[in-house]
Amino acid sequence: QIQLVESGGALVQPGGSLRLSCAGSGISLSDRTVDWYRRNPGKRRELVASMRRGGRTNYAESVKDRFIISRDNAKNTAFLQMNSLKPEDTSTYFCHVIYDWRDYWGPGTQVTVSS
Repeated sequence: QIQLVESGGALVQPGGSLRLSCAGSGISLSDRTVDWYRRNPGKRRELVASMRRGGRTNYAESVKDRFIISRDNAKNTAFLQMNSLKPEDTSTYFCHVIYDWRDYWGPGTQVTVSS
């Protein structure tokens, strides 16, 4: 059974940092693209960052130079390092992979940026 579980979300002040984790089971995250998305109620889901199998990364313009996606293959875990956080980064963050033409999502982790 394939599962993704995010963690690391919290309440943080503007300018602060957080590191989100996405632990995979039943699937090797190193063998495929791993994405981080975020979604707020009533708004469209936004792709925040992606890391391809070979390590190539892509970022949304809104987070470029502030967020870093990475992966620890030994722990089968992906990370999203978020720096210089802004109130507009407040959202529920999800990790996502595609396997055998199916989408797999974790339950999400809440990030709130507020003073």
